This record gives sequence, structure tokens and C-alpha cells, in this order.
Amino acid sequence: MDIRKIPLQEIDLSDDTFSVNYLPDLQRLRSSIEEMGLIQPVLLRKKSGGHQIICGFRRISAMKELGKSEIEARVFEEKETDEFQLFSLSLHENLTTRGFNAVEKAIALDKLIHRFQIDPAAVIKTFLPFFSLEPNEKILNTYLSLAQMEDEIKTYVLKEEVSRSNIRRLSTLTPDDRMAIFSLISRLKLGENRLREVLTLLEEISRRNQCKEKDIVQRSEIQAILSQKELTPSQKTERIKKVLADLRYPKLNQMEKEFEEIIQSV
Repeated sequence: MDIRKIPLQEIDLSDDTFSVNYLPDLQRLRSSIEEMGLIQPVLLRKKSGGHQIICGFRRISAMKELGKSEIEARVFEEKETDEFQLFSLSLHENLTTRGFNAVEKAIALDKLIHRFQIDPAAVIKTFLPFFSLEPNEKILNTYLSLAQMEDEIKTYVLKEEVSRSNIRRLSTLTPDDRMAIFSLISRLKLGENRLREVLTLLEEISRRNQCKEKDIVQRSEIQAILSQKELTPSQKTERIKKVLADLRYPKLNQMEKEFEEIIQSV
């Protein structure tokens, strides 16, 4: 397949059929292209009125930002290869050049099943190991649930390197409850263990009191802590954990208060 120079204006950036990009780091790529030029041609497919991107979304975006007018590409004819084979080719090329973050793996797995109609058993057997994931249904379902979450949650998962077990906890929530919890956890300093504690407490309080997690987060005592600008994220975390623990174990909370009253009266 020959390498051709294709005008960028003929390439449809809005067609994301083969894209799995999430939060790409274009700054480093732009710097590399400015210094070394485009090392690897992109992969395109002819379509009515222009070209569809198979692999190279980041490179094309970077070239446009650099004010370039054309890009080197290998071009497939419109009916030359079926879409699943092209998507598989895109995944293999991306794996060798940059790898995938957790959300990109989720997007890819979701597309394999829902867009390209690949049997889940085949995805588990072939593609989970491809992404360096254990080949079982639980792992597949974890990543499929992540693919359906809100962008704010996906970004939080990447930024905080949230574990699969906590992703599963987030996946059990309604969108409203999940976003309410995001408004809480994004303002605290939580490692994996603290995040698990907070999510578990919220779940148990919700079940015990038959209320929504959203209603718990919006309680006045929690919002008051979040609004205190003089507190550090770590201090807010400890105080909110105490509020949640008191809500989860009200009898223990009452016993502690009575004990403190006895101590003060002595």
C-alpha cells in the first residue's frame, strides 16, 4: 500500500468509528512532530466526499493544531476490508506505538461488543489478554460499565487511578447518585482505601435508611464541611468520614456522646 499525502480538509475528524482516544496528550506529540516530523503515516479509508480515520486521530489533530495542510497516509479503498478488521488493525497499531489507558480499554471493549457485534466469549478469550487483562467475565463487565459512565467519572478514574473494585462500586449507582458522589470525592483527598471506605459507608447508609446516596451527600453537615475553605482536603476527608460513620452507626455515635458527657462531668 503506497503512502500518499492527503489534504487535512478531506479527512473527517468527526467520524469516531475506529477511535478509542480519551484525554490524549497532544502537547508531547506536537513537540515530537515539530522536532522530528511525522514518523509513522496514519491509516485512512476512502469514503464518499473524503477520508475516514482508521488510526491516527491524535496525529491528525496535532498536525491541524500545528497549521499543517496535509499528512502522509496509507489509504484503504472503501470496500477493501470490513470494519471489524480495520478496527482490529487500529488497536494493534496503537498498542505498538502508545498503549491504552483504562478508559480507552473500556471504550475499545464496548465497541467490540456493541458496535462490531463480537461475541462476548470471543472478546474475553482474545481481547482481554490483548489489553493485558485477566480473561474473565467479571473483568469484561467492569470495563463495559466504565465505558458507560459520565466523562467526569472517567476522568476521575484516570487521574486517581481508581481500582477495578471501586469502579464496580461506582457502576452500581444511578447516574444522579454517581454524579452527586463525584461532587464529594473530587473535593477530598482519597487514596484507594479511603475511597472504598466512603463508597461503602454511603452504600450502607443508603440501604439502612432507604434513601438515595445523593440525599446523603447533600446533607447540610456534609456540605458545611466542603464549604470550609480553611480546611485542607485531608481535613475535610477525615471530618466527612466521621459524619458518615455516625450516620452508619447511630447507636455507637450516641454511646460515644454519652461517654464524653460522663467524662466531662467527672
